[in-house]
Amino acid sequence: MTPDDFTFVCRFVRDRSAIVLEPGKEYLVETRLAPVAKALRLGTVGALVARLRAGAPEEVRARVTEAMVTTETSFYRDAHPFDALRTAVLPDLITRRAQARRLNVWSAACSTGQEPYSIALMLREHFPELGGWDVSLLATDLSADVLAKAREGKYSQLEANRGLPAALLVKYFRQQGTGWQLNDNVRRAVDFREMNLVRPWPALPKMDLVFLRNVMIYFDVETKKGILSRVAKVLNPGGYLVLGGAETTLNLDTSFRRVETLKGGYYQLVA
Repeated sequence: MTPDDFTFVCRFVRDRSAIVLEPGKEYLVETRLAPVAKALRLGTVGALVARLRAGAPEEVRARVTEAMVTTETSFYRDAHPFDALRTAVLPDLITRRAQARRLNVWSAACSTGQEPYSIALMLREHFPELGGWDVSLLATDLSADVLAKAREGKYSQLEANRGLPAALLVKYFRQQGTGWQLNDNVRRAVDFREMNLVRPWPALPKMDLVFLRNVMIYFDVETKKGILSRVAKVLNPGGYLVLGGAETTLNLDTSFRRVETLKGGYYQLVA
């Protein structure tokens, strides 16, 4: 990849997704775009970049953007956020929302669905009192490909082994070939939608809990501020925002306070 091509891809990816690619990431770009170039029968990454420069159709532009987005995820990832969710956050929200009997949860940048499905399984396993509530679990991502996999709810043995307790695997999944298929009733509990966090947002209901983990580490300061400002607007007073271990709202948005008593990156909207 020529330096000029790399600069073009960096600008293209930043304009489309706000992801900042630092110098030295040329190998990463080539590795991720080579399969796209091959699938489009363009031969080389250079030829793919030339296609983008010439005004490629949206389908090609979307495939390039999706190829550059990190989709790392797993069931109950990092454990601490889900422990805090079970023992403190959900009990607090259930108390706060008892009169309305409604709970809205959003898993942003959900990738292939393990995060929202982990939440859905936790609600079923530990909070039977929500059976008569109106519970909405929204999951969004900018990649149509990962959303298709998420909606399918089928995972390889390796994916199932990463974080998913054996008891839940047996209870809620059925073996299908070499993989595991999640039960339909759990899949239907999650509403998957395509959404780019750095583009205009669709109308969203007021949320009680927003998972936005390991997303903002790829953005510059102004993009982080813009996203946090919009999250604050969609959260109910006292609602929770969950960030990744390397992320914070400090010096970015004063609408949130860190919940120091909880492990797992919890922030609460200042009422």
